[in-house]
Amino acid sequence: MKSVIAEDLVKTYDKGNVKALDHLSLDVEEGTVLSVLGPNGAGKTTTVRILSTLLRPDSGRATVAGIDVIKDPDKVREVIGLSGQYAAVDEILTGYDNLVMFGQLYHLGKKQAVIRANELLERFSLTEAAKRPIKTYSGGMRRRLDLAASLIVKPKVLFLDEPTTGLDPRGRQEMWGVIQELVKGGVTLLLTTQYLEEADQLADEIAVIDNGKVIARGTSDVLKKEVGGERLEVVVESQHVAKTREIVEKVSGHSASVDEGLRLIASPVSTGSAALFEVLKALDAAGIQALDVGLKRPSLDDVFLSLTGHVAEVKVAEDQETAAGSKRKKEKTR
Repeated sequence: MKSVIAEDLVKTYDKGNVKALDHLSLDVEEGTVLSVLGPNGAGKTTTVRILSTLLRPDSGRATVAGIDVIKDPDKVREVIGLSGQYAAVDEILTGYDNLVMFGQLYHLGKKQAVIRANELLERFSLTEAAKRPIKTYSGGMRRRLDLAASLIVKPKVLFLDEPTTGLDPRGRQEMWGVIQELVKGGVTLLLTTQYLEEADQLADEIAVIDNGKVIARGTSDVLKKEVGGERLEVVVESQHVAKTREIVEKVSGHSASVDEGLRLIASPVSTGSAALFEVLKALDAAGIQALDVGLKRPSLDDVFLSLTGHVAEVKVAEDQETAAGSKRKKEKTR
């Protein structure tokens, strides 16, 4: 059963001059994690805002947990949780007071709101900081509290919009652990991210979007194969570039690219470290010393370069999405 279905969603800004979504379609199987991967401005936030009833599409249709997002937004809100790019908590209040407040906003009674707040504080390892003002929390703690707030009503479907943006590596790892625990509990999750490694860690499937369209979908392994797996990179002195390219192409069996300025020769390889050692051996035999050599796994830009022919770029549409996020009252669905 599909918990989330979006069909031919179109959304434009600036009187139609900026198309954030261009007939975007995707779906999420119940109890699974779909990661929507893309650069800033690709349409990730717009997609989440439409599916979570905060923004109306210009055209297309969408359902969440079998409920029409446009026709029955109030019913949709009863079964979803949403955590945006920026923690939606009151910095003056304590963590405990924030969660109790959210519980009451969701029409839980005071007693039930207190019980649920304490449950979530313990679940997200925030009990010791429960009585401290949010302004004293670290970035990772704030994100965990924001995620806890999105779970007040035990949602069937959870939308996480770039949940680790702005976090340091430790904070990101902590959030990954929290999200993995949620998945084990059976929550259907749609996660947007700019980070390939994040999608790799958390998602059952990945949908890659660019210019408001889904341009590829599959598991992490499938997408990595799209960009040729690992890439061997060698840096040498200028006079050895041509010979090194010849060696790298012979070992890899593929054409090698050359950056003359950086004196960098690169080629996709399928045998990983074995190819690396073979190239080093051939360079040594030719009397060439590598200044730098290594294997590089696919990055977000590698994926986009392979799939779209251009690297990820920051687009005007992202600014439009961010601006829309600060004007929620103007985006009410009816």
